[in-house]
Formats: sequence, C-alpha cells, structure tokens
Amino acid sequence: MTDALKRLSDEGVAIWLDDLSRKRITSGNLAELIDQQHVVGVTTNPAIFQKAISGGEGYGQQLADLAARKVTVEEAIRMITTADVRDAADILRPVYDSTEGQDGRVSIEVDPRLAHNTAATIAEAKQLAWLVDRPNTLIKIPATKAGLPAITEVIGKGISVNVTLIFSLERYREVMDAYLAGLEKAKAAGLDLSKIHSVASFFVSRVDSEIDKRLDAVGTDEAKALKGKAALANARLAYEAYEEVFSTERWAALDKAHANKQRPLWASTGVKDPAYKDTLYVVDLVAPGTVNTMPEGTLEATADHGVVEGDTIRGTYEQARAELAAVAKLGISYDDVVQLLEEEGVEKFAVSWNDLLKSTEAELERLAPTEA
Repeated sequence: MTDALKRLSDEGVAIWLDDLSRKRITSGNLAELIDQQHVVGVTTNPAIFQKAISGGEGYGQQLADLAARKVTVEEAIRMITTADVRDAADILRPVYDSTEGQDGRVSIEVDPRLAHNTAATIAEAKQLAWLVDRPNTLIKIPATKAGLPAITEVIGKGISVNVTLIFSLERYREVMDAYLAGLEKAKAAGLDLSKIHSVASFFVSRVDSEIDKRLDAVGTDEAKALKGKAALANARLAYEAYEEVFSTERWAALDKAHANKQRPLWASTGVKDPAYKDTLYVVDLVAPGTVNTMPEGTLEATADHGVVEGDTIRGTYEQARAELAAVAKLGISYDDVVQLLEEEGVEKFAVSWNDLLKSTEAELERLAPTEA
C-alpha cells in the first residue's frame, strides 16, 4: 500500500471523512482513521444522520431516556446529533490545536427545511453553535439565495461556517462575497478574526451525473467524449475563482487583521459511474489550501491505489473552460443544470431529515414507558 493519503496531505489537501455515527465514535474507528489515515476533519449531513440513527446501533439508551422524558421528536434529533458531533469534536481536538484551528473540525447542518428562510437559518445556526459548544465545530448553511445573507450574519457573529450545496461558479463567488462581508462585520464588532474559519463545499460528482445523462441523450461521439469532464472542469474553475478573490485588496485588508481564507472543499467525491476510476474526484482535484471530504469507500480506495501526482488543478483553467464550452455548444445549459442540482440537493436533504424524524418518532413511541 502506498501512502497516497500522506502525499495528498503533503500537497496541501486536508482529508476529511464524510460520515459519522455513534458506533464510529465509540468503537475507536474515528480515532484510528485520524491516527492512521491522515483524516483531519469530519462532515455530516441529514442523509448521514438518517442512516446512522435509523441503523440504531449505539442510540438505544439515549432514545429510551428521551422517550421517558417525553421530548418532542425535533428535540430528540437535535440532542442525538449534537451529542455525536460534540464527541467527534473532542476526538479531533488535538488536530484542531495543532493546526491552530484550521482542521480538526466537525460540521453539523442547520435543518434543511429552513434552506429558503434567512432569519430561521441564522437562529438555528446560533442555536447549534450553542448546543454543541465546541470551538472546532462548523455550522453548515446551504448556499441558497436565502442562505447568503445568513452566512454573512453568522460569520459576523464569530461563528465558523461550512457553506454547503454549491454547484455553480456564480453562486460560489456570491458565497465568497458573503464570507468577506461577514468578516468585515466581525472586524467592525471588534471580534478576533483569527478565530473565525470557513470552508465552501463545492459539490463534484453530481455535476457529472446530470451532465453525463444529458450527453447520453445527445448521443453523438462528440458528446460521449465529454462524459466525465464537466465536474472536474467546474471544480477547477472554482479554484481559479478562489485564487482571484483571495488576492484582492479587499481580502488584503482582512488578511492584515489575521483573517483566514475560506478554503474550497470538494464534496460529493464518491464516484457514481463505475466506468470512472474510483479516485477520480480526489487525485484529479489536488491543489494547496483545499479540503476533500470523502465517504469511507473513497478514502479506502485512495489509500489502496490512489496515484497522487502533485497539483492537478492549477494550469488547467483554459482546458476546463473549453470543456464546459463544448458541453454548452451541444445545447446543454450550465445554468439549468446547476439550478436543478441546487434544488434537488436541498430537497434530498429535506427528505432525509423527514425520514429521520419519522423513524425516530416511531422509536420514541415504541420506547415510551407505559402509564401506571
């Protein structure tokens, strides 16, 4: 086994695990991944919690206690998920300390049903930060139109944020603008900018899934030759935008005040099409100052046979532009694709959250003590 994960880390890519469960925490598996597989962070989302809690292992006693107290299902979910995030944050605390807050982070998402409600998102983000009560937490806010002002407000209050569900280059630039505006608010309020961190989660594989489907519908040899190229091109141009924004005079003023750059985070990096190499969205998206959050299967594949050949982003921008232009020339609308993916992303997380509520409610009813 080559130490591809160490090479990835040495190239400036922070390796985060896109998964969390109580069993992973209590079995020592998370600590082992940190110790042996260069994992320096964890991301969660509603689908991950739905899978973990519905699986049941490790949650029985807490569910029984919550049932005895007759808490609402909404409160039960937040008690359970914040407990897992708090425990994971404690395990990652040495990484957080050794990297001066850059890594060692655990992300938890605001209720996805609030994605189009700015005020409720802000309130939920503050509540989650208070509930978890760990400095190495990132509160996940979706990059919807309503999410943008919420990002500014929450960052302005000194709460570190993981901006999620970014698909388009235009929206990504709006996200970076919202982050800088938040830092400016925090600076005006006299907060220590060095303590505020953020990542911007740019989703990768879903872009190929949708565009490949449309290329198949076109059906020409030219269309087939473009399959598997759009997602990488999109992400690489996102990194170009990151380089531009964080070299402006506006950023320089914040940098003087010891602010941290908002790192691009490659999300949705598990390959959906078995025709593609299973490390595609890892080894082909290597550049300094990035994060790659991987499902465990992708992490294992990279450790086992990933070939890391240095920076695979910088120097590719013209090729990336040409590939997206070729897709557009075939009549496939980039704007239509990214808008659809954002809407689907919000909806999928809301469905997972609702499924989690239903399954947890059933468990609370089953465990409820009978009245004497």
